[in-house]
Amino acid sequence: MLFDTHCHLNDEKLLDRVDEVILDANKAGVTHFLVVGWDKESSFKAVEITEQHENVYAIIGFHPENVFDVSEEDFNETLELYKHPKVVAIGEIGLDYHWTKDPIKREIQKEYFIRQIQFANHVGMPVSIHNREAFEDCLNILKEYKPLYGGVMHCYSGSVELLEDVLKLGLYIGLDGPLTFLNAKTPKEVCEKVPLDRLLLETDCPYLAPHPLRGTINEPKNIGLILDEVARLKNLSKKHIADITSRNAKKLFHV
Repeated sequence: MLFDTHCHLNDEKLLDRVDEVILDANKAGVTHFLVVGWDKESSFKAVEITEQHENVYAIIGFHPENVFDVSEEDFNETLELYKHPKVVAIGEIGLDYHWTKDPIKREIQKEYFIRQIQFANHVGMPVSIHNREAFEDCLNILKEYKPLYGGVMHCYSGSVELLEDVLKLGLYIGLDGPLTFLNAKTPKEVCEKVPLDRLLLETDCPYLAPHPLRGTINEPKNIGLILDEVARLKNLSKKHIADITSRNAKKLFHV
């Protein structure tokens, strides 16, 4: 059993063939999926997909690049989806400084990040955290506004040295396709250091296809390539890694 804890089946690259994508993943041993929203439309679409498929769950919220023009009505309406029985977390939320250089816009990202952490704490849900080139600010916010029901640092991009700070917050570490890249020195070091009971596997499909599929449209069926690399780095069997990461996901997201 494999659990893809971060996929975007609601992305237009996959949306028109969701049934096929899930079936192909099932054939590859992927049994459970978390479909992650990034704005109102994608969050509602994630929930719709969960209603059509067994063992598919949704994460709803606003990505840091999608908070600048959102209305208060749409923001609140989207977060109200938490009441749906197959919504299991708030995300993906966080900070992204790669594209956002304007200090004012970065402050807006921080505001919505904090608001969504506080909302998750209020309704008793974990969070899925997006961080890109903003690790210090992201970590400072997480320390001040700790996610009380846990969460995952999606596609962990921090250093080995900062890993301990993240683990002390009770957060899990999501590893994705970049772990398999030939030049991925830091992600491989992180993988070696992460305790097994804090590790999750993700594809972030249709993005971040693992080696040797890099540059193609990613799918959940490719999570086996990430599993292979984790097993190699941990010097453990693939079955053991698959079992424990799936158990971790079920524990964190209560599914």
